[in-house]
Amino acid sequence: VFPETSLNVTGIDFLKSQNTRQHHTDGYNIKNLVVRRGQPFQVQVSLSRELRSGDKLSLRFAIGENPMKNRGSLLSLKPEREDFNGWKISMVKKGGKECLLSVTSAPNAAVGKYNLIVKTGTNLYKPENGVIYLLFNPWCEDDVVYMDNEAQRNEYVLNDTGYIYTGSEYSIYAKPWNYGQFEEFVLDACMYLLDKSKLSLTDRRSPATVSRAMSALVNSNDDSGVLMGNWSGNYISGTSPMDWIGSVTILQKYYKTKKPVRYGQCWVFAGVLNTVMRCLGVPSRCVSTFNAAHDTDENLRLDIYLNERGEKLNSLTLDSTWNFHVWNDVWMKRTDLPAGFDGWQAIDSTPQEQSQGRFQCGPCPVKAVREGDVYLPYDSKFVYAEVNADRVFWIVRKVNGKDKYYKVGTETQDIGKNISTKAVGQDRREDITREYKYPEGSREERKSMERAYSFIRPSGIGPRSGYATTVRSLSESTLPMIPKETVTKTGLHLEINNTEALLPGNPLEMAITVKTSTPGNWTVDLIGSCQLQYYTGKVQANLGTIKETISLEGNSEMQIPMKIAPDAYMKALASLEGEVLILVTAIAEVKETNDKLTKETSMRFDYPPITVQMPETAKLYNDFPCAFIFKNMLNVTLENCKLMVEGLGIFKMTTFEQGDIMPGRIMKSEVICTPTRLGEKKIIAKLISDQIKGISTEKAVIITE
Repeated sequence: VFPETSLNVTGIDFLKSQNTRQHHTDGYNIKNLVVRRGQPFQVQVSLSRELRSGDKLSLRFAIGENPMKNRGSLLSLKPEREDFNGWKISMVKKGGKECLLSVTSAPNAAVGKYNLIVKTGTNLYKPENGVIYLLFNPWCEDDVVYMDNEAQRNEYVLNDTGYIYTGSEYSIYAKPWNYGQFEEFVLDACMYLLDKSKLSLTDRRSPATVSRAMSALVNSNDDSGVLMGNWSGNYISGTSPMDWIGSVTILQKYYKTKKPVRYGQCWVFAGVLNTVMRCLGVPSRCVSTFNAAHDTDENLRLDIYLNERGEKLNSLTLDSTWNFHVWNDVWMKRTDLPAGFDGWQAIDSTPQEQSQGRFQCGPCPVKAVREGDVYLPYDSKFVYAEVNADRVFWIVRKVNGKDKYYKVGTETQDIGKNISTKAVGQDRREDITREYKYPEGSREERKSMERAYSFIRPSGIGPRSGYATTVRSLSESTLPMIPKETVTKTGLHLEINNTEALLPGNPLEMAITVKTSTPGNWTVDLIGSCQLQYYTGKVQANLGTIKETISLEGNSEMQIPMKIAPDAYMKALASLEGEVLILVTAIAEVKETNDKLTKETSMRFDYPPITVQMPETAKLYNDFPCAFIFKNMLNVTLENCKLMVEGLGIFKMTTFEQGDIMPGRIMKSEVICTPTRLGEKKIIAKLISDQIKGISTEKAVIITE
């Protein structure tokens, strides 16, 4: 009898193209196999001889520093044996010295990098590139991130470009953004963040804990995470937040240096977090809210202080209304909550306030915000306030050398407007306000608000997360007042708009319309002010004020013009580095009735466009030219112009220094594109100068074989 010839593995084929196609992971630019949990993938094992009945063959998957069987971090799978921790393996076919195995991971398996080792008898075989990346699986019905709509999965998981909405409530701007979750090193950067999060293996199974950890790690505040926030207006020691056009450069740089990248503001944080969540396989979208409240003491009230000229005072205004704020929604079943809160969950990586001792926010069920269930984790009070707070305006007057405060108006319907995200499969804005709130003034809205107020402690100071520690039985005396909109005897109403396009270098021509609607002769004192402010509500320059007294009779209106000359604001505009808006505040007082009303409106500057010239279709690996053309139609010179362009799967991020572009001059730049991927690909271009911080555009090209 011959001695047994021992069984050895001579090779392993990860059947990458077949597996990644089935797992929708063929986009990842990485050597290793990337698969999604809860779904079978196949590997072909080559052996030194045929498999016999007594042979022992097993596949070992190990995750983490110190894999152990009893901790579930070392999985030893034998064909046709019962499953191990929800993982299964079966022999598909064997013939000659080859065997084809099918491996199905558990639909709630820990997400991350697994080392594969094949064991035959006592021999161990460690394949080259034997690290397998396991992701969440929105295609798998048993995964808590399951999404049953194909078009939505294509948008929220697979689309690597999109728009982030900025500007102001009345002039919303679609900022094109490259998420680039499939680009080189991006998946590795996400895996590095997962390791850095120190989440336990159990926590890595749950998209709720993973998304909370990622909301903390995308900002650098506690943990030297990806991005350092900076709203100072001085970005000399890094990249201005205005200059980014996508997440790829940021994540690649972070992965290379392991140090926070400078600098981000809210849309950059949201863009990067969106990339990270899509990359890990959790459906995700960027959400912009216009007039978002940052309520510092969580009493659902923002106090705004004005001087006697109607100019907003930064020094007293601690609460702020951001012209827009961008966060993310991620899609999952919340198995940790009572029924009814599955679906979209808000997470926010902009470092605003600490939650459980770290700058992190969410996941907070969007349905909990709508229903007023603000006791549910995580951070639902904070998110509720962002979209539902009320604003109270005060005028500060010096009386005998002391500041006295006079209330000049309350707005209850101004916060949390036009909540926006990119539509599924289309390049347009979708308004999702109804997912976050019931219609203003509806019966459901009142009910939801009363419910929310019953959980928000009147003192308003308390932890932001976990279930509310004490839901007090509220006696009448401590029941918080739900503010009401200012109602006037005269039916006083204010409107603010621009009468000409707001082009830098031109006069800013605006108008305040004062209306009354009840019978009588009314004398109205009107104060109007115009300021430049950052999108966070911080005033940067006072441009001018008006003061008029007008007479109105009964149901009538009058338009008061307000004009700011170019030299009153151009110097300030050029010196400001950031998202700058024009803020107009109007205060009206009716002499006869003492009615007071305050209104403020923010407006965005208008810019000339960039045009992109290129063919509509191109062939894979065939070069084609792409030209960027910009004509300065403003009557000011744009100084220190830079053009930034990027096309995922076409060409790498490129910057052209353009110097100064005089009025009427045309700038033209060209790149040669080499498409390396099929399908619709987008090119993004952005022009930055001292005077204008962000003209951007994008254009699609279809790449065919």
